[in-house]
Amino acid sequence: MTTDLSPFPITRKWPAQHPDRLQLYSLATPNGVKASIVLEETGLPYEVHRIDFDRQDQLSPEFLSLSPNNKIPAILDPDGPGGRPLALFESGAILLYVAEKTGQLLPRDPALRWQAVQWLMFQMGGVGPMFGQVGFFHKFAGKDYEDKRPRDRYVAESRRLLGVLDKQLAESRWLAGDDYSVADIATFPWVRNLVGFYGAGELVEFGTFTHVQRALDAFLARPAVQRGLAIPAPRA
Repeated sequence: MTTDLSPFPITRKWPAQHPDRLQLYSLATPNGVKASIVLEETGLPYEVHRIDFDRQDQLSPEFLSLSPNNKIPAILDPDGPGGRPLALFESGAILLYVAEKTGQLLPRDPALRWQAVQWLMFQMGGVGPMFGQVGFFHKFAGKDYEDKRPRDRYVAESRRLLGVLDKQLAESRWLAGDDYSVADIATFPWVRNLVGFYGAGELVEFGTFTHVQRALDAFLARPAVQRGLAIPAPRA
């Protein structure tokens, strides 16, 4: 039986061609690809809808009805808890939801599970916000500010955070231990963006964080990651 998603306003602007599948509303940003990567890793069927910032899709009433903070990604799962549709925004919540739903990418052992959750929170509260500020002050409008103190503050904090990651990864294969988890899916798109798209590798002395580099390489070598990084596809 196909779920009726018509009560959700977002489907008026982005109609579901496959309403029985999880609906993903996203863009290939560091936060956006967290959702596409976790869906590719778990094999959960989904349909993707591109939220175009150039067209200010994220500010449309339809998108705001699902994601009131006007941020991507967001999802609408027709088969949520109890078989009822569930709408979710915030990338960290989406990672945890998909992991719980599929029984993948979170350790079953409670102690190890909380280790993964704490590193996911570390990314949400530190890595993402600080790396993003480096991007603003190094690549985007902030680079034109004569006063470099704001940039240097965020560079120093990002370098410190990389040091925390490097110490952890010197002792374990992945952030939460030997097993790949949602903590890694949350973190490494931001590391990739910092040294790639933002071009801030030299600024943060990324070459000194050899364990982060090792784990980043392992992350990027995963086929599901490679697919997820390209979803949604660029506008033609």
